[in-house]
Amino acid sequence: MSASLTRELDQALDGNRLSEASAILSDSAPQDVAAMLEQLSPRLRSIGFRLLAKDQAVKVFDDLPSAAQAELIEALGTAEVADALNALEPDDRAELIDELPASVAKELIRTLPREQREATAVVLGFPRGSVGRRMSPEFVHAFDDDTAGEALDRVKARGHQASTIYTVPVVSHSRRLLGVVSLRDLLLCEPDDPVGPLAKRPIFAVVDDDAEPTAQRCVDRGILAMPVVDREDRLVGVLTLDDAIEVVDAARDEDEARAGAREPLKTPYLQASIFAITRARVVWLFVLAISAILTVNVLEIFEGTLEQKVALALFIPLLTGIGGNTGSQAATTVTRALAVDEVTPRDAGRVLGKEVRVGLTLGATLGIVGFLVAWAAYEFDIGAVIGLTIVSVCTMAASVGGLMPLIAKLVRVDPAVFSTPFISTFCDATGLIVYFMIAKAVLGI
Repeated sequence: MSASLTRELDQALDGNRLSEASAILSDSAPQDVAAMLEQLSPRLRSIGFRLLAKDQAVKVFDDLPSAAQAELIEALGTAEVADALNALEPDDRAELIDELPASVAKELIRTLPREQREATAVVLGFPRGSVGRRMSPEFVHAFDDDTAGEALDRVKARGHQASTIYTVPVVSHSRRLLGVVSLRDLLLCEPDDPVGPLAKRPIFAVVDDDAEPTAQRCVDRGILAMPVVDREDRLVGVLTLDDAIEVVDAARDEDEARAGAREPLKTPYLQASIFAITRARVVWLFVLAISAILTVNVLEIFEGTLEQKVALALFIPLLTGIGGNTGSQAATTVTRALAVDEVTPRDAGRVLGKEVRVGLTLGATLGIVGFLVAWAAYEFDIGAVIGLTIVSVCTMAASVGGLMPLIAKLVRVDPAVFSTPFISTFCDATGLIVYFMIAKAVLGI
């Protein structure tokens, strides 16, 4: 999809040239149409959606993000998108319901057929952010005492309702998960072969597991459909690879946004309101303002030291910048390791030991450079202060930055939310205290 084609569609709809807009939409693939509609204003998006053929509208609606789907429903009503709603997977429908006002969500659920309503209710029964909220309760299973032929017959009979048929969970008659078998294995073996010996040990999740690390594991291992069980090991759904990719992408976008001191936008930038963009940024600016106030307080405490050695003030931006960046690097690295299950809060000691060594190495490298520059520009004592401070600040910032995501995980707070403001505040204020304490000791002031 090209930006020029999106502009043409925008201009055609805005100019009420509906025949031209309809031609653009009908000649484009559903994924491209969804991408174009997402970039339009809600008013033009609803007009464009009305121009789609019924079959195309169903596919396009499925490819739209949940925020855009919600805007369409509010603009058009549930009746006009009923076919598209029915075609959604239960987990996608649950995500859409989260975006809607309560009154609209109730109307949406009421209009669904009984089977779809029940499947959606299953997913909505689990906490937000859990695997149960992102799984599909529509799947095809095989019993361990089935033959391959019987299992294939069940796939053919129920496959059109299932979210995937390429991986078939194998269960006991009490629905306890025993294994998984691929459709390929079922097709290639003899019809009378028993399914039990074909089943492989499953990699599975529990319904209330955190969706993000579970989805990352699914993506990393390339699992087409990960079985999801309840606490009694009974099969309740599957997490498909495409849903896992969506979870991972959304988590990555959120982490990147928060690492940049803002909240992620739910709509494209050009379509987002001024209020939405402001709201996404203002909280983090308040946090940074608090950090600045603490820094000012530290400077007031050591005002006398600065008066005796004015040159010390020139290096404050350098030192606070190094401390903040070092801490952010450590926090980002550990947050990523948490997301892919490389570390857990129980590894705090090992993480701290590693980050102390990394901080010392970084500090020594940068400190030598800082010492030489400050010595050349001013005097040996100033160079010693700068060098020692850089070593201390880097070590401290790396240690704190490495531990903060683990602490956040332990208290069940998003590491990206918790780490960034804390590190910014801690490193600025504490780094300056360390700086002036070293200056007073070395310079004797």
